[in-house]
Amino acid sequence: MEGFIAARVIHVLSVVFWIGGVAMVTTILLPSVRQFKTAEERVAFFEQVEGRFALQSRVTTVLAGLSGFYLVHVLDAWSRFGQIEYWWMTMMVVVWLIFTLMLFVLEPLILHKLFIRKAKAQPEKTFSTIQNMHWLLLTVSLVTVAGAVAGSHGWI
Repeated sequence: MEGFIAARVIHVLSVVFWIGGVAMVTTILLPSVRQFKTAEERVAFFEQVEGRFALQSRVTTVLAGLSGFYLVHVLDAWSRFGQIEYWWMTMMVVVWLIFTLMLFVLEPLILHKLFIRKAKAQPEKTFSTIQNMHWLLLTVSLVTVAGAVAGSHGWI
């Protein structure tokens, strides 16, 4: 029982740090960066802050994933993934997979270089695209978190 409680605490705190960070980047950092005068300032500042946030995101997504899979295993809740009333469980995995793919594969191998190149050539369009993607990911994440909280407390 103690392992279960610890896993749940780790899971919730990881999601709070991870999705809270996405909210901060989406609602505060990106709009602020777009106010900088030059593309060079925008790119440099965004790279500096986003680089630090990427580390936090990587750690918290790993912890959220490990603790989440542990909780499903301990509860033997695998069958819930096929039940519509537990849609939020499937969405937690989908959101986790999207962010994990972005943080560990796409961003370091493709997106970082693409961002630098595009931001220098078309800074407004690039930052607008990044902000729109962050809004989409944040919205999906928040709907999933709301569904998980409501669903895990019996509100279907």
